[in-house]
Amino acid sequence: MYLSRLTLDRKPDVAALGPLLEPAHEGRRMDAHHRLIWSAFAGDPAASRDFLWRDMGRSQFMVLSPRPPAASALFESPEVKPFAPELSPGDRLAFVLRANATRARKGAGRVDVVMDALKAVPRPERAARRMEIAQKAGADWLAGQGARAGFRVLDCHVGAYDVRDLPGQGRRRPRFGVLDLEGVLEITDAQAFLARLRQGFGRAKAFGCGLMLIRRA
Repeated sequence: MYLSRLTLDRKPDVAALGPLLEPAHEGRRMDAHHRLIWSAFAGDPAASRDFLWRDMGRSQFMVLSPRPPAASALFESPEVKPFAPELSPGDRLAFVLRANATRARKGAGRVDVVMDALKAVPRPERAARRMEIAQKAGADWLAGQGARAGFRVLDCHVGAYDVRDLPGQGRRRPRFGVLDLEGVLEITDAQAFLARLRQGFGRAKAFGCGLMLIRRA
């Protein structure tokens, strides 16, 4: 695996595309970035997405992939390093994760954990309690992920929760929630953790969710 930093080129011809590459509308920006990252992995038109990415702001992106990104006229030369952390049970890692967190709901398929939890709150109270609900729902969801993916959550803070609308027609526009989580975890099964780390967490991975960035705590 490779962990890469991609930075939009500052050449005038790329800067002229700014409104297309960095739209003001958050949902449109996620869609534009999704297409933009593909340009660095577009060698095989029939290939499926095999990378995870995250918008780091200031026209920079982190990407985890099984192959290094190719040179692209839209990006500066990519900063690439091999990603092969040596982990053991008991190791503690600080993490940041942007995730579309969902769970199965009988009769409804998969539902966003925060939106689902908010339904139990009286409508007039929802705005005031939104982050309180997001904190509990997000932390509970990540704990469940850890139980299946070889880690235990020691601390989890939800820094933001937003609902994004992707481009579409009328009421059929795709819509999903995005949680920004950070904290500290402890490894219980290094092999299971690394396998999940490569796959990503949650859904909407094509749109910049699912990549967990880690460092030694």
